[in-house]
Amino acid sequence: MKIITDKSQLDGRDLAATIGFFDGVHRGHLHLINQVKAVAAQKGLSSAVITFREHPRKVIHTDYLPQLLTTFEERMSLLAESGIDYCIVMDFTFELAQFTAQQFIEVILSKTFSVKALVIGYDHRFGKNRTEGFEDYVRFGKEAGMEVIHADAFLHDKVHISSSAARRALQAGHIREVTMLLDRPYNIEGRVVKGHQLGREIGFPTANLEMLDAEKILPVPGVYAVKVLWRSKEYKGMMNIGVRPTVSNANKQTIEVHIFDFEVNVYGDVLKVFFIDKLRDERKMNGLEDLITQLQMDKEEAMKRL
Repeated sequence: MKIITDKSQLDGRDLAATIGFFDGVHRGHLHLINQVKAVAAQKGLSSAVITFREHPRKVIHTDYLPQLLTTFEERMSLLAESGIDYCIVMDFTFELAQFTAQQFIEVILSKTFSVKALVIGYDHRFGKNRTEGFEDYVRFGKEAGMEVIHADAFLHDKVHISSSAARRALQAGHIREVTMLLDRPYNIEGRVVKGHQLGREIGFPTANLEMLDAEKILPVPGVYAVKVLWRSKEYKGMMNIGVRPTVSNANKQTIEVHIFDFEVNVYGDVLKVFFIDKLRDERKMNGLEDLITQLQMDKEEAMKRL
């Protein structure tokens, strides 16, 4: 896949394309992209996705903080794995937000990027105020010399696949559902920072993580079975997201991961953590002895699920 930031990089190629933010690059997105690739092959065109570097709502609502499933770099990597020819990355500006759907189709898609076939996600709308629908897009496309095609939806066991569904599942702690929706384990990346050192004293040393991207969504507080990637090697472990109610009353959320059979000093390093399953909710124990007993049970259960 070639990332395009200027139309000259397309070398005059005509495109079959789709448009969207593609947060998560989930199974529904991949189903849509496969339809774009099929249309491109049928019509002798190059295939492309058109997306935006920043979430459009950040431009329209400057105080909006997205809760994203993927960083920009992750989106690009996942889109590249889809086998699409081009990824056109646009900067969503306030001026662009004023374009109607007709103007976007004529000026941006047709004249700027030479899109000859536009595959529209079954529930996707674009343009100022998003007031127009698919039949309007077909009419605008015909006037611009572009065929507009309605993509079919992707369902798994009658479950609608969407970024919103994946975010809701994360916020409910339904990790296996998230894995199904994304077709891969959800992950976060964080840098290891100094913690309270209590875990080491009770036999469960933890790496305290500071998220690399504040816009990336965290699962609901709780204890999780995880896999940890450190310097290209994978380890098993368990993670706690929460306020450490047994040993602290600061009410400040922390992200701590205990890596099994691991005694390396990783302060300052970046860990990539993959969520496999939720073990339990975070709760206050009756002192350190109860906490240690629970952590031992958590480790045994995590090993089973991993």
